[in-house]
Amino acid sequence: MRLLLDTNILIPLQDSFVVLTANLKNFVRLAGKGGHQLLYHPASLADIQRDRDADRRKRTLSRLEQYQILEGVPDCPWNTDSSSPNDACDNEILYALACNAVHALVTEDKGIHSKARELGLGDRVYNIQTAEDWLRRLHEPTEVHLPNVEDVPLHSLWPELASDFFGSLRVDYQGFNDWFAKKAKEGRRAWICRDDQGSLGAICIYAEQTDEKVTDSGEVLPGKALKLCTFKVGDSVRGRKIGELFLKAAFRYATENMCLNIFIHGNAEKQSYLESLLADFGFAGNSGSYGSDTVWIKRHPVTAPNDAIDAKDFVRLYYPHYRQDPRVSKYLVPIVPSYHDILFPDYLSQTRAQQLSLFENPQRHVGNAIKLAYLCRTQTKSIAPGDILLFYRSKDEKMLTTIGVVDDFLISKDSAEISAKVSRRTVYSFDQITSMAKKEVKVILFRIIKHLQSPIPFEDLKKRGILSGPPQSIVKIDESKYRSFLDAAGI
Repeated sequence: MRLLLDTNILIPLQDSFVVLTANLKNFVRLAGKGGHQLLYHPASLADIQRDRDADRRKRTLSRLEQYQILEGVPDCPWNTDSSSPNDACDNEILYALACNAVHALVTEDKGIHSKARELGLGDRVYNIQTAEDWLRRLHEPTEVHLPNVEDVPLHSLWPELASDFFGSLRVDYQGFNDWFAKKAKEGRRAWICRDDQGSLGAICIYAEQTDEKVTDSGEVLPGKALKLCTFKVGDSVRGRKIGELFLKAAFRYATENMCLNIFIHGNAEKQSYLESLLADFGFAGNSGSYGSDTVWIKRHPVTAPNDAIDAKDFVRLYYPHYRQDPRVSKYLVPIVPSYHDILFPDYLSQTRAQQLSLFENPQRHVGNAIKLAYLCRTQTKSIAPGDILLFYRSKDEKMLTTIGVVDDFLISKDSAEISAKVSRRTVYSFDQITSMAKKEVKVILFRIIKHLQSPIPFEDLKKRGILSGPPQSIVKIDESKYRSFLDAAGI
């Protein structure tokens, strides 16, 4: 793959006086391991030449030649006479991405991330942390596990309050320990994730509120709302989709308890990755603020709203609701048990659920992330964003188990293009993708909606006329068959 590095990545890499962060060092190592090409834009060269630190400018320019300059990019039409040098540089870099000169851009510039989202390029722009996560999943997948999220009383974490994990929270929020003690006494709960050593790796403290004032100006969210606070993912569990796991727990809680809104206060400057994650799940930054924090709010209606927006935007804004009217196509997707287990680690067959119940309460855990990717060689080429996927576990259980909604669909034989497309949700190694890409591959990016409470056996699907025989490939089903499925699933 070709990865474009922004100036704020290049300068630390080339400045011998700067101690590289662990994420940046590992990113460079993994890029070399995978044979990925690291490039810089001519606009970055001009940016470096404007560096007022003459010694640093000289050091950076002298070492820049080890990277390849991006050539032949058309002039950026977004720049005008009024564009500042910095804005012009950002636009040139993003225009190169829009022209598909590279697969992805790596930058720590929050302004570029924001502008990329506005231009529809947000899924191809990474900060160092997310870029390192991506390459690690591609080249060292055995090191990455999707852990469970535990729901625990806050007081159970009191012995760990003095640990380094809470250090940054104590720095950012004066009186944090006293606040924590107060909320523990009130019976507050938290979702947590532990790392491989059993240490606390991530936390999201939550609370149900009624008619809550969410901004300093007095804006109130009417009715019940779910408040997320102290949302932190530590270095020891980065790259494991913990942010999505916490959001999945939040959506489930809000649905079961009929909370009409979900909101979170946070520092937009320090938590740009969180801001991007929230935007991808329908949270909008409020014009008001709460102290020095931004307020992000997501509508969470009890029933699916009557909103005519396209099906892809609908599921982003109102998840777990999704559009299922006749304008949306429906597909039955057979998946072998090994890949079913990889994609859906929180799905429990009846036998496994009975075994698990002997040792722990499965209702206290949340399994996999929301956004996933599925690769196959089906003949179907008409799948579109917003379409509904009904996953059928073949061979062993022979049951329809899971509902998903398509985010995007790609047909390709280019392993680099496929790797870039599935980057934020891959469970496939780069070697697996390369092997599959010897022939044309269909890439389905989707969001899991839910697993069926009672999976539907093949015999029932056959009796209802939904299937005539065991499915060998993706099958499009008509509206009457889909309605029959809803009836069988009790939806």
